[in-house]
Amino acid sequence: MTELKTKVNKASVTKFLDSIPDDAKRTDSYTLVEMLRKATKTEPKMWGSSIVGFDDYHYVGKSGREGDWLLAGMSARKQALTLYMLGGWEHNAELLAKLGKHSLGKGCLYIKRLDDVNVPVLKRLIAESLKRAKKLAQAEARKQAQQTKR
Repeated sequence: MTELKTKVNKASVTKFLDSIPDDAKRTDSYTLVEMLRKATKTEPKMWGSSIVGFDDYHYVGKSGREGDWLLAGMSARKQALTLYMLGGWEHNAELLAKLGKHSLGKGCLYIKRLDDVNVPVLKRLIAESLKRAKKLAQAEARKQAQQTKR
């Protein structure tokens, strides 16, 4: 089974953020990192070369593949700022309708810049997704603990 390439590492989050060439995207990235820091109450770490991640959890997929992944994260991609969350965003259709310009991927929320969205709504979306993600991660941990006891 192949090993997940994107892992937490000791690279500098500040160095990564400072390397973002576009001034507005860099400023927005710093703002998103601070939002996620407050929401998760954890310090950011680099995951791979381009994802700033917060907290982590252990997972076992349906295929049996397992590993560790970030609970929340962001990256400044060329096309958009990307927010990564466990549990997806689709559970919050009402909030998404109030968010502003965005698009969704599987577990990802894409925005061009923070000026395009309602920031208080974004903060609520992050909080709701984290709450759901923590419940799912805790359930997975309990399930693993029960299987270990057998």
